[in-house]
Order: sequence, then structure tokens, then C-alpha cells
Amino acid sequence: MSSTAETTMSISKNYQENVSYLNQKLGVPESFDIVLREMNIGGKKIAIYSVNGMISRPASNMILEVLSKIERVELAVNAVDKLVKSKIVDLQVSEVEAMDEVIYFLLSGTMAILIEGRTQAIIVDLRTYPGRMPQEPDIERVTRGSRDGFTETLVFNTILIRRRLRDPGLRMKLVKAGSRSKTDVCIAYIEDITNPKMVEYIEKEIKNIKIDGIPMAEKTVEEFILGSKFWNPFPRVRYTERPDVAAIHLLEGNVIVMVDTSPSIIIAPCTFWHHVQHAEEYRQEPVVGMYLRWVRFIAIFLSVFLTPLWLAAALNPQLLPEGLQFIGVQKPARIPLVFQVLMGELSIDMLRMAAIHTPSPLATALGLIAVFMMGDVAIQVGLFTPEVVMYTAIAAVGTFATPSYELAQANRLVRLFLVLAAGLFNFWGFGAGVLLVLFVLLRTNSFGVPYLWPLIPMDIKALSTILIRNPVPINNLRPSIFKPKDRIRQPKDKQTKEKQPKERTNP
Repeated sequence: MSSTAETTMSISKNYQENVSYLNQKLGVPESFDIVLREMNIGGKKIAIYSVNGMISRPASNMILEVLSKIERVELAVNAVDKLVKSKIVDLQVSEVEAMDEVIYFLLSGTMAILIEGRTQAIIVDLRTYPGRMPQEPDIERVTRGSRDGFTETLVFNTILIRRRLRDPGLRMKLVKAGSRSKTDVCIAYIEDITNPKMVEYIEKEIKNIKIDGIPMAEKTVEEFILGSKFWNPFPRVRYTERPDVAAIHLLEGNVIVMVDTSPSIIIAPCTFWHHVQHAEEYRQEPVVGMYLRWVRFIAIFLSVFLTPLWLAAALNPQLLPEGLQFIGVQKPARIPLVFQVLMGELSIDMLRMAAIHTPSPLATALGLIAVFMMGDVAIQVGLFTPEVVMYTAIAAVGTFATPSYELAQANRLVRLFLVLAAGLFNFWGFGAGVLLVLFVLLRTNSFGVPYLWPLIPMDIKALSTILIRNPVPINNLRPSIFKPKDRIRQPKDKQTKEKQPKERTNP
């Protein structure tokens, strides 16, 4: 327990005591990546700590050059002030007085400078994290629009948002999580829009995270601030890797949570309908966007209900009207129909997992082999009926058409549940299963926001924006359910709305 406890030891005037303490805490020289350079400048001992590979080498060389030119008289009085204000002028510099702060900043990638006889340490920000450049997320592609995406570096992600929202009210609060990992977590919101109670609640819950580390980043944070409900598969926050999506949600009054080392950010709160919309709809003409949205709605509906509904009908062909008799199985297979459907669902999941772990050049070949060869052979030997393969494939396409990966996985579990219910109890089981799923959705909320809003509770105006992709100029209000400080997005000025005669000019 002592290794994880926070220390409040202050920096001592005794130089050797400070160096011995830091060496013991940081494992110098056992840890090869912790670099300690001791110098004698102007008759005073100076210790410079850094983490190898996390600081800019040219900048660190500049610091050493500055230090080497300091005279003894400059270190005699107000040494820290002289270094900070007079010598190191091109970098972000701060002073700290506690050893735990020195250790935190050092392990975050900054350079720490301790001077003999001084009770303050100088922290110089020379961080240069290894990481990739922003690129378009694989699962949120658009045919037209920005091609940048969040990365594993927190500072890059905040820059991508700042670039889109040059609002002085945009706040980026930094908190730490994990007693050992001390991971940086950023809470972003617009001060004069977002509900302050929501911000306070999220900040409080993140600060109350009691765990040694959060290497799984945003997912661990979500489970701590919302609590993990084993029985409920539906996602209660939305994830995105697109900065334009994050920016538009900030303007609607949402809170954004970014965790260092992860390119996925949390959008909170959210409803079910946040998971079924895509940026592509807003990159096309409104009527085209509405068409794409409805195609997506149909695909999601089919991914959940088509397979279990067909199974119930195929098991009870006598209940079908004469015009729908073709829905059943024309040529029964050797395996019961319920097991065929379950095996088909599991086969798709295995194929998906295999594709994830397969090198990209081979993934296409894997898909072709699985779809054409395995499916065709299974039908020929009598394991599957052609109808099962067809309906399972349609459900899989609907799953892949779902914009939110988390919702797609939840819908997959719902589909399996409904398949079992329909297989055991026919149409009665299917109906009871649908009611149970609806009950779970009604009980679900995200930070107090009803999951099915604006359908339940009903809000006609808000529901129309879900069903119809309206032109942006007429979307004047922010969602009322988030209780924003300012609901108006486009202030109406009667004077500017008056039609003025326009002068026609020839091109």
C-alpha cells in the first residue's frame, strides 16, 4: 500500500536529500529510461531529470546550453526566478514545491530541474510523445468531409477540437485517474451552453475513481462514472473518433471526455438515437441525407427482428396466410432450424473476430473463402438450408450498417435472445421477448436522460429532427432534455430577416 500512497513531501534545501529521494522513488539507475544529469553551474549543484524518448532532444540541448552560461552571481539570489523569467523564455515553464508534483510532471514527459539550496523545482515542458498523425477513423468513414481523426495523444485531440471551435467559452478541464497510472482525463464543454450540474457530476465521478490504473482508458472511465450493468447491453454513452462529430455535440450541450492514450472519446449524455445517426447524412443534401437515414433505420430494424421473426414463421407455417407460405423452408436440412440459425450467427461472429486478427492483405481472401466456400458447402451437404444463409446474411449486413459499433453489438445480443425465444415459444416467445427488450430500453438512461427520448417521453418537435434530416439553417434549438443554459443556436433578428431589394449585377 505504501508504494501507491500519495506523498506530500516538500522539496528540501538539502540537494543530496532531494536527489536520493527521487532516485529511490524513480528507480535510478535500475530504470534505464529515467535520465539523471548532474551539473555544477556557478558553484551550485543542479540535477536534471527526464524520461528518455519523451522530451524533444533539440529543446533539451538548448536548456543545457542556457544553464551552462549562467554565472554564479545569477544563482545566488532568486535562482528560480532568474531561470524562469530571464533564461528559459521560449518554453512553457512552471515552478512546483512538492515532490509528488515533481514525480507526476516528470513521468508525464516534462523536464525537472532541482537547484542546490532552493525549495522549488523548475518544470520545463519539452514533451514530444511518440504517436501517429491524425487520420480518418476506419469505422466512421464518409464519402466527403474531413479526413482527420483523434489519436492516442491527448494534446493532439484537444487541438483538433479547438481548431473547429474557437469559442472562448470552450473549457478543457484536466483531472487524473489511477493511483499508479495517473492517466490524464480531459473534460471538455462550452461553459455558457452546457448544464453545469452535468459537468460537476462527471468531474466528481472521475475524481472518485479508485483504481491503480486505467490502461483500457475510456471504457474503464465509462464503467466507473456510470456503473456497469451486466444485464443491460445497450451503450449509455456514445463513442466517436471524429473531431467534427465531437464539436457538433459540444454545440448541442453535451460533455466530451477524452482519455490520454485512446483515440476514442466519450460523448455524454446520449440517447438511443445518437447511435443511429452518421456524419454522412450531414455531408449530403437534406433529402439525400434523409433517404440515407431511413435506409439505415430499416437496416437496423432488419438486423434485430428479421431473423427471429422468420424463424417463428418457418416453425409455424400453418399460421401464415396463403400469400406468405413461401417464407418457410422449402427443403429441410439435417439440423433443427433453431440450431442452424444459432450456428449461422456464431459463424459470422467468428468470421468477424478472425478478420480483426488477420493481416489486411489476407482479410479480403478470408471473407471470400468463408462466404462462398463454407456457405455453399454447408448447403450442399445438408447442414444449412439456403433460407437460413440468406436471412442470416441480411441481418449481418444490417449490423454492419449500424453507425455505432457498441449498439451493433447490443443489437446482436438482442437478436440472439429473440431467436431463442422464438425457437422455444414461437410467436408468443417472440412477442414476449420484444416486450422485455422494450422494458429494458425504457429503464435505461444516460446521466438521467431517458434513453428513448424524444419518442418516450414524447417530444414532437425533437422527434421530427430524428425522423427527418432538416436543413441546418432551420435547426434553431438545442435538445431541451440536456437542459442547456442557452437553447438558441441561431438568434433570430427581425431586421436581418426582412427582405431587402437586391441589386443584380452581370457576371
